[in-house]
Amino acid sequence: MSNQSQKKVFKQYDQHQLMLLPPSFDELIDGNHPVRVVNSVIDEINIDSLLKMYKGGGSTSFHPRMMLKVLVYSYLNNIYSSRAIERAVQENIHFMWLARMHKPDHNTINRFRTGKLLPAFKNIFTEVGKLLISQGIVSLEKVFIDGTKIEANANRYTFKWKKAIDKSKERIKDQLQVLWEEANRIAQEELTDTEPTKFEKIDPKLVKETIEQIKEKLVDQPTDKKLNQKLRYAEKNWPSKLEEYERVEPIFNGRNSFSKTDNDSTFMRMKDDHMRNGQLKPGYNVQISTENQVILDYTVHSDVTDYNTLTTHLTSLEQTLGELPKAIVTDAGYGSEENYAFIEQKNAEAYIKHTFFDKRKKRAKNQFLPENMEYDADKDFYTCPNGVKLLPIDYKYRTSASGYKTVATIYESMNCEGCPLRKNCYEGKKNRRIEVSTKMRDYRKKATERLESDKGIELRKQRSCDVETVFGNIKQNKHFRRFSLRGKAKVELEFGLVALAHNLRKIA
Repeated sequence: MSNQSQKKVFKQYDQHQLMLLPPSFDELIDGNHPVRVVNSVIDEINIDSLLKMYKGGGSTSFHPRMMLKVLVYSYLNNIYSSRAIERAVQENIHFMWLARMHKPDHNTINRFRTGKLLPAFKNIFTEVGKLLISQGIVSLEKVFIDGTKIEANANRYTFKWKKAIDKSKERIKDQLQVLWEEANRIAQEELTDTEPTKFEKIDPKLVKETIEQIKEKLVDQPTDKKLNQKLRYAEKNWPSKLEEYERVEPIFNGRNSFSKTDNDSTFMRMKDDHMRNGQLKPGYNVQISTENQVILDYTVHSDVTDYNTLTTHLTSLEQTLGELPKAIVTDAGYGSEENYAFIEQKNAEAYIKHTFFDKRKKRAKNQFLPENMEYDADKDFYTCPNGVKLLPIDYKYRTSASGYKTVATIYESMNCEGCPLRKNCYEGKKNRRIEVSTKMRDYRKKATERLESDKGIELRKQRSCDVETVFGNIKQNKHFRRFSLRGKAKVELEFGLVALAHNLRKIA
């Protein structure tokens, strides 16, 4: 029989057919679907900190537990925009089941996220952490810490640089000095008897007063056209520029740059640059702690370097978990005296590479480095390869941004004149000097012993496939490479939602 003579049979399709017993949402959603995990976990945790954000009275509000479930499930599905979440609640059956057919609009979603949820979210994340500990998913035996830079929601080409402002202020000061001296030369007298002839520091008020004094003294004096132009330009621009500098300088807060559209963001060099040429972009330094690829805690920083963030991050981790894990494992970017001291004070073990750990074999061949010189601990002096003693002559004190104070001893050779090894030792006309921090020397020794132990080798292997895998998942699979919100507090909330969604996905 030919194909044309065969009867065509189709499944019944009638959009107008009524159903005697319509299916429920529970029947349409698989029993092991991740949306059920989100629903059960959020139902189980304590959200009293979120409920306190509601004053009461007025019209009814969407239930905060429902709003929290919707937000977390959105981030679990790589949906970060409030408008995209609004569409999902209206069109996606999983969101409709989670919201019980409520349909908050994008304004309501955004107000909840940046208003009610922002101050309470860290407590909610802590509650989930306690749940993970109670279920044995987290042991608190060890923690792996690393950081990554994520682009801010800011214009890449509108920025302020501290060095540029400092140079501009110095240029204005020098040019003001030139105007002052030129006016003195023309007037053939000092403009005032009390004003100094050398400007050390300038401010808008001083510049205005100085320009007025110059103008008064030059009223009856013959001046050239260029000098008048310079004076008019200075009067019009310099005071306003200095006022602008005074306004923005506190925003730097120890940083070298910030974006005009997000003052909390700092320009950082990122690996995933949009032009693939290493261009600087405004961003945040995100630090996370993980165990079994579960994010135990997160912090967001405007600091470019990692080692300045560790003490703040560990303090937050201790508050989140109630205690610090026994072993703290990081890469070489965190190996500072302050960090070693902080972890030792907390009675934890630091498995942190110091700066020279990976280069120690190569450095061991260099006999002129301080760590390879013979040291007499009783009499406190070093002996160089030529047999000359280096004696302590002074101390150098430093204070970090967080207030930690370090002391380094300065040792100087007794006599380097005529030394046959001088060319290989150092370049300089005077006797050689070295700076040594006794504490840091001891911390490096302890760190090396720990890292080279069997446990240390195992932890180093685990670190690369634990914490770095989490960042790879967030950036590559979840496509989270740029924040949607602005300001450090909102950015920290946004990454917290990403971290919570990541953890719930692991549970699912």
